[in-house]
Amino acid sequence: MLDADLAHERDYVAGLYARLEELRAEKRQQLAQVRRAGAVGTMQNVSERDAFAALYEDRLAQLDAVDDRLVFGRLDLDSGEAQYIGRIGLTTDDLQRLMVDWRAPEAGHFYQATAFDRQGVRRRRHLILQGREVKAIEDDVLDAGMLADNASLQGEGALLAALDSKRTGRMSDIVSTIQSEQDRIIRSAISGALVVQGGPGTGKTAVALHRAAYLLYTHRERLKTAGVLLVGPSSSFMKYIERVLPSLGETGVVMASLGRLMPGINAVPEPEADVAAIKGRLDMAKVVANAVANRQRIPAEDRILEVDGRKLVLTPRQVSRARERARSTGKPHNEARLTFVKILLRELTEQMTELVEAGSIGNNADRSYLAEDVRTARDVRIVLNLCWMPMTPEKLITELLSKPAVLAACTPHLSLEEQKLLLRPSDAPWTEADVPLLDEAAELLGELDPAAGRGIAQQEHDRARDLANAKQTLVNMEHMGVDVMMTAEELVEQNQERQNRLTAAERATTDRTWAFGHIVVDEAQELSPMQWRLLVRRCPLKSFTIVGDIAQTSSVAGANSWQGALGPMFGDRWQLEELTVNYRTPSQIAEAAARMANAAGLVVSVPKAVREGRWAPVIDKVAQGQVVSRLVEVLPEELDALDGGLLAVIADGDLLPAATSALRAVYGRRIGNGAGSYEQDIVVISPREAKGLEFDGVVVLEPSRMLNHEHGRVGDLYVAMTRPTQRLRLIAAEGIPAGIEG
Repeated sequence: MLDADLAHERDYVAGLYARLEELRAEKRQQLAQVRRAGAVGTMQNVSERDAFAALYEDRLAQLDAVDDRLVFGRLDLDSGEAQYIGRIGLTTDDLQRLMVDWRAPEAGHFYQATAFDRQGVRRRRHLILQGREVKAIEDDVLDAGMLADNASLQGEGALLAALDSKRTGRMSDIVSTIQSEQDRIIRSAISGALVVQGGPGTGKTAVALHRAAYLLYTHRERLKTAGVLLVGPSSSFMKYIERVLPSLGETGVVMASLGRLMPGINAVPEPEADVAAIKGRLDMAKVVANAVANRQRIPAEDRILEVDGRKLVLTPRQVSRARERARSTGKPHNEARLTFVKILLRELTEQMTELVEAGSIGNNADRSYLAEDVRTARDVRIVLNLCWMPMTPEKLITELLSKPAVLAACTPHLSLEEQKLLLRPSDAPWTEADVPLLDEAAELLGELDPAAGRGIAQQEHDRARDLANAKQTLVNMEHMGVDVMMTAEELVEQNQERQNRLTAAERATTDRTWAFGHIVVDEAQELSPMQWRLLVRRCPLKSFTIVGDIAQTSSVAGANSWQGALGPMFGDRWQLEELTVNYRTPSQIAEAAARMANAAGLVVSVPKAVREGRWAPVIDKVAQGQVVSRLVEVLPEELDALDGGLLAVIADGDLLPAATSALRAVYGRRIGNGAGSYEQDIVVISPREAKGLEFDGVVVLEPSRMLNHEHGRVGDLYVAMTRPTQRLRLIAAEGIPAGIEG
């Protein structure tokens, strides 16, 4: 009976893959036809061609991304129907359903049905695929009536099989093993902010990623144009999760670490915890505002300006009046500057006209050239820039943090010691704590006028020239018999766009002002108030999925409670859900980590572990200076125990480079960092880099240092101890923190 069932499933799955290939060939052919047509016909025809090309490209990318384990489940229903559940929906040409998308409402029964609440399901079947081939099937019989003639298949179960599989350095989706409490959170409403609190190993990241895919499926019209932003704690983490969403059929999500949220900036971690704490405070928004206002200056006395041999006078009162009128427009600094300059140029031109007319015999001469003389005069350009300098965010923040006088003027509420901490060289690299400051500056400054210094008249001249050229182009097209479907103004705008039309995700990546339809934040407990301010600016609707664990906070600028973190930005527009089951960490390791945290004064929730591991934590106590040599000595034992799994060595401070150097001398290219890979199966990382990642085995060096160093947080050691799925070892010369040994 089992062999017949397996043969049937193999035949059906082969048919699904055949249909997948048919669809791929169809979309390739349609795309080729559209491309061969070229940019011909009316502008409307060209626009329609581009729209069809984008549609076919997106669908083809989706079909290519879901090839591996295309289908993973089947539901046998009370109605007698068999429903197959997979990564996308598939139908025949006459719309007969072959497979249901896992995000569709009817697919929810696959994750939610139980023997106590069958929801019309008699049997849930898991299809275990390797590539395209069905290797095994496992049945959950929910209707007792089926047990008489259909025995449940034996095995460890799809969930435990996935948990025990070797790690590869890349996160896998859990679409085939989503559990009931996870599914309920994934399918929650899109409005407001949803906070998913969960201890280590509860699948917070997986839930966040699958929720992003679910929302894109359910709210396609809303999110297709606005897009979804996924924010993670580090570039290593983003690399670790980068394949999950494509495997779920979604290729258009913008993924960025905290250091990449400002276009053109690739920030490094902030090395000083005290500095990160200061920069992360909300009052830094006022500091940036002060820095902008500081660049709108009034001279202390009259300025004498020479224009074409004549002396003009610019008074502080004139500058003050122009500044107030420019500020009253409510526009950002660089845009309001146009008003400021226009007012003062007009007043100086009036002075120049009076001087010229006073020295001339006739009063009917054309004086229009005087405005250009005033605008281009060197003295005038210098004084206007000194009073209201156009600025980039990078220049503003660089001057703020590198010039003591500027910093002191903008931070009267900070102590001298705090001001000294913020000061740094002007060529220092941008850090993750700087990104919100740059974003705040960009918001207050606005776009840097590309025509700065050329004047309003020149801009108007350029616009008039472009319109005249566009009108002539349209006339020529009409004479050629082309059906013109746009105005000259629309043609000017069209010509200003980039030739290559980008997807919404690609445009959003390079546009700081892009407003996303939804934002997913992982390891959210690490965010500072200023980082939250930046993210809320990216999504004015405040539609967020926020996942994290307060107990794992390691940043001194991070959160001590969700209310404290979210209250200033979200008020009461957020709800809390909690994941209660630990799928990653064996019970012996999870309990040791919880005992350590509790002994150190950190209250942590202890999710119930679904399995007991083969090994209790191994503890090595060594003499001073022997930690790294002991690591080299015991590593073969760890690798043998894992039998080909991924191993992480987690260390802090000077132990990190020392361990890396010692292991590379023995294992060469097998030593990596970040999440590792098939080639680099041993990684050496800090606890902060390990956040969000998981490994088959972990070796922690000097755990007490992670607990007791100057800026230590219990969260660092708690994170390090809860990364393994199989085996944990601690090597210490400075003592073992209380609680670990039970």
